[in-house]
Amino acid sequence: MPGFKVAIDGPAGSGKSTISKRVAEQLNLTHIDTGAMYRAITYYALQNGSDLDDESSYQFMERIRVRYDKERIYIDNVDVTEKIRTDMVTKNVSKVSSFPYVRKILVHIQKEAAKDIDVIMDGRDIGTVVMPNADLKIFLTAAVKERAKRRQKEKEVLGIKQDIQTLETEIIERDRKDSTRKESPLVCADDAIVIDTTHYSVEDTTNRIIEEILKKEKYHGRTTNEGR
Repeated sequence: MPGFKVAIDGPAGSGKSTISKRVAEQLNLTHIDTGAMYRAITYYALQNGSDLDDESSYQFMERIRVRYDKERIYIDNVDVTEKIRTDMVTKNVSKVSSFPYVRKILVHIQKEAAKDIDVIMDGRDIGTVVMPNADLKIFLTAAVKERAKRRQKEKEVLGIKQDIQTLETEIIERDRKDSTRKESPLVCADDAIVIDTTHYSVEDTTNRIIEEILKKEKYHGRTTNEGR
């Protein structure tokens, strides 16, 4: 798998996507948010009345095209970036992403998307499943209360108000589901650098990751980035 690869993993609200996007912008890497892909499948299933508890109901994935490009997520060339951030999608995405069939198809898409480019990809199984040979693996974490505060701010931007206690409960439950599922559970890769972002700003964490990237000889030896 040519190209310089950075894997960013971590639980909900740890800052994965925000920080990965900033690192990508500063170092001219392609950013891929795999969580958006799972949300897109969840959104599509909800919109089409699929039985979310039946793994066979996700066979529609063989007929549609999911694509992440320049911070936007598309289903059959239709931009669904805003639509995948609803509470209904958030409440069901962990269930949808637990099915081996769903993960198998999306992991294949993610592996193909990362081929031959300099990429920073974030999710929950990037360093262990999608890019196990990544040049740098980072595992971001943060206290539940801090992660809930971040989610609350994100929702406020979308015009959604939700109390902090409810968000904390949802995050704890999401952590439980993600870390105990049979297929690609959320775990920290043995060779990952763990960064607790509880008391660090987005800028601080971004700079820390960039420092780690710049330590890698392969990064300095790259010649092109064919990323999007």
